[in-house]
Amino acid sequence: MSDMIEIVDSLEDKIGKLLENLKLQQSINQQLKDELAKSKHSNKNLELSVDQWKDKYESLKLANSMIGSNTNKTEAKLKINTLIRELDECITQLSE
Repeated sequence: MSDMIEIVDSLEDKIGKLLENLKLQQSINQQLKDELAKSKHSNKNLELSVDQWKDKYESLKLANSMIGSNTNKTEAKLKINTLIRELDECITQLSE
């Protein structure tokens, strides 16, 4: 009978340790989920910032080409032509 009591006590101890370990792992898992969410949010903000800087860079290139920079003149002409075509399309749609 005492052997059974020892086995039961041992099982209770092991189950208690497993439950503690489970709680610890759940806590760590939640911390990692929170950290992942923060990282995703930060990554999204950085992507938006990169997109904004790309737009600013393209605008600056276009402005430089318009003020006389020889490096991007053809690019500026293409951009202007594209804008003119888009305006023509808008005018056509409005007149219909």
